[in-house]
Amino acid sequence: MRQLFESFKPSRGFGHIVYLALNVLLPVLVLLLIKAELSNVALAIILLSKWRMFAVQPRFWLANVRANAIDIIFGLSMLAFMMGTATDLTRIIYAALWIVWLIFIKPKTTPLWVSLQALLGQAVGLMAIFSVWSRASLIVLVIAVGLTCFFAAHHFFYSFDEPYIRLLAYVYAYFAAGITWVLGHWLMYHGFVAQPTLLLLSISFGLGTLYYLDHFDRLSPLIRKEVIFMISTIIFILAGALLLIDLS
Repeated sequence: MRQLFESFKPSRGFGHIVYLALNVLLPVLVLLLIKAELSNVALAIILLSKWRMFAVQPRFWLANVRANAIDIIFGLSMLAFMMGTATDLTRIIYAALWIVWLIFIKPKTTPLWVSLQALLGQAVGLMAIFSVWSRASLIVLVIAVGLTCFFAAHHFFYSFDEPYIRLLAYVYAYFAAGITWVLGHWLMYHGFVAQPTLLLLSISFGLGTLYYLDHFDRLSPLIRKEVIFMISTIIFILAGALLLIDLS
């Protein structure tokens, strides 16, 4: 799997300059297409930009999709955010954030940066799902959240050479789908973030922090208690808010 990530790294020199230019061009082009009300073309361009995933033997396609899923989720989420706003300034901000992702965050391969990629990909993916498909059927939300969280967990555990990557990713995806199934009946928003998104991000950040620190032997009992207390507090607050709304 590590070789798959390495194969997508750009070379230095002129090739690297071209790579950077194309990464800047993609968000700008999508921005212009959204402004021209050609969102379907913008979607096609985002998907076509990942053509290298299939420039290998078919037996590697599924592995390539998993390796690039977080990048695809981030791009599609930026597209959804751009389509969901009517102001050019906000769209430009989304495009700028996308460029930062493509140039500075996505190419990093250290465990810390890969963990950050997984968290950011999950965050924007879940926010896009609950903003675009907030009125979709509960089954659609459950499937979309489950897939997003599966790819985020798979991306996270890959950087640690975890022997049970797929199993842990399936477990987290099942948990996220279950949370969505329960909270989807009383879907509520804190600002512009849906309650399932806030809950899953809090839990994944806390558990991911514990896993990261334990992997590098930096997890002290005090830090463990602080992280668990933080997660428990957030869960308690969200559950309390849900209970108050249900009683009212």
